[in-house]
Amino acid sequence: MGEQHSVKFPQEVIDEYAALGVDLPALFSAGDLGTRMGVQIVEASADRVVGTMPVEGNTQPYGLLHGGASAVLAETLGSVGSMLHGGSKKLAVGVDLNCTHHRGARSGLVTGVATPVHRGRSTATYEIVITDEQDKRVCTARLTCLLRDVERNGSAG
Repeated sequence: MGEQHSVKFPQEVIDEYAALGVDLPALFSAGDLGTRMGVQIVEASADRVVGTMPVEGNTQPYGLLHGGASAVLAETLGSVGSMLHGGSKKLAVGVDLNCTHHRGARSGLVTGVATPVHRGRSTATYEIVITDEQDKRVCTARLTCLLRDVERNGSAG
């Protein structure tokens, strides 16, 4: 768990960030929290982001997938989509996340798929559907990110 691997990006996106000297797979990783939880992003574009997370190690006391773990997966995937939509001149910052938990998962991997609901100039909203290995819906989430301008030094403006 926590192993890093390459994320699949469209070539034009890789080229845009490479021209700026940015390591795209590192930038769009799940970060330290996602790494500890075993989140892996397996596909990424502004139109669709797919990631997985093991249930094992991410459960609550009853042995079910923790709702907070589903929220981490959802926010990770929606944030990646928002950043890809915003491009290299924008930074995506989550401002609203809601999750509805439909059923429990006790083992295996869950898979999240983030698709855009709204992609504007200053905000992006993604729906994230998380399913178990039997393709049963475990959680439905919605994330809205503010798209902030990036200053020349790389920080948000």
